[in-house]
Amino acid sequence: MKLTRKSVGCHFSIFLLTTLFLTLINSPAVSTEYHALKGVNNVKAVFDVSMGSPQKANLVFWAVRNVYDDKSVRALPEPPEVAVVFHGPAVKMISSNRDGVSDEEKKALDEFAGLVRQMKQDGVKMEVCLYAANVLGVDPGSILPEIDHVGNGFISVAGYQSQGYSVVAIP
Repeated sequence: MKLTRKSVGCHFSIFLLTTLFLTLINSPAVSTEYHALKGVNNVKAVFDVSMGSPQKANLVFWAVRNVYDDKSVRALPEPPEVAVVFHGPAVKMISSNRDGVSDEEKKALDEFAGLVRQMKQDGVKMEVCLYAANVLGVDPGSILPEIDHVGNGFISVAGYQSQGYSVVAIP
């Protein structure tokens, strides 16, 4: 395999995300661990996702799921509320169209689709920006059925923020 500057950067990014993942899963989730949760009734977060790499998304979305699945968050008086808005290159990750995609990427995309299905079953609100889909040539009919269509994802993010959701950008 020939190493290029791009492939080295990609491998380094995956290494960093894997290190973060392993650190997080080996950390105890005790309610006193999160000083930020003192006096909080519930967590409300909207993840503004433009990331286009399914391999990285599979690692990062572990942490997204952990936001609503963590026992410290679950111990709060009210249940967590989580939304995900996909726009930009992320729109291609949630399309069932696999034309021109390598076998390795297909596997990562299938894994990500399974994760999206599970998150929807868990009650996560998910939306896709149709403006981004149009610009990127993604057929809205190919978008995973678990994801609601909106005209402009930025309006959704702003709306969630107006409802008290914290915005977490995943570029």
